[in-house]
Amino acid sequence: MILDRETIRERAAALGPWFHNLDLGGVRTAPDHFLGDYPAVKWRHFAHAIPADLTGRSVLDIGCNGGFYSIEMKRRGAARVVGIDSDADYLAQARFAAEVTGQEIEFRQLSVYDVGALGERFDIVLFLGVLYHLRHPLLALDLIHEHAARDLLVFQSMQRGADTVAQLEDDYAFQDTRPFDDRAWPKLHFVEHRYAGDWTNWWVPNRACAEAMLRSAGFAIAAHPEAEVYVCRRVAAPEGAEAVYPARSRA
Repeated sequence: MILDRETIRERAAALGPWFHNLDLGGVRTAPDHFLGDYPAVKWRHFAHAIPADLTGRSVLDIGCNGGFYSIEMKRRGAARVVGIDSDADYLAQARFAAEVTGQEIEFRQLSVYDVGALGERFDIVLFLGVLYHLRHPLLALDLIHEHAARDLLVFQSMQRGADTVAQLEDDYAFQDTRPFDDRAWPKLHFVEHRYAGDWTNWWVPNRACAEAMLRSAGFAIAAHPEAEVYVCRRVAAPEGAEAVYPARSRA
């Protein structure tokens, strides 16, 4: 059923406030967003790095929010798109957005820590704007690698600190503390209380840390189309990258 603009406006308002500023039949869901036309303004900088034709491919959108990226993947012809989020209000928004735009997308209330419950792998996993909201960020990447990703991971995280990446050795002596004072050393900044008024901002990496975390979870960086965005290929995880600390005998 095609909805008229006034009906869309009323239903969108009832589902608000929105974080995704979507264009639903000429109705903007978050026209006064503090980041502007978000996330479309972000998407324009890395849309070219994802295949334009996703015919036959499956996509998992982790932390789908109001459904912007799920809808964009379906518009590119993805055969199956699943969006997950832990927030029921965001999922209600996403379902409404998919209804208005005529896209068949499955939305489920799950967190990134629940990806194993899906029981399937996806050709493309979107993990955008989620990492810094997690108390256990590296565990999340490990679980995506172990349970959800088949080929591509599209990753984005807010970054703070140095934009440079240090050339690291494979090992350092216990007495050598100098690398930790290097601004370009991989650093994950912990937010004890709030950042930008948001208590869900827990860990914010610098660039070196974001890249190192991806590699350590078994994702090879194939493209870096935007300052905070990485397109990665799933590869074998390095030794010792299990989600649970391995018990090893010293004998």
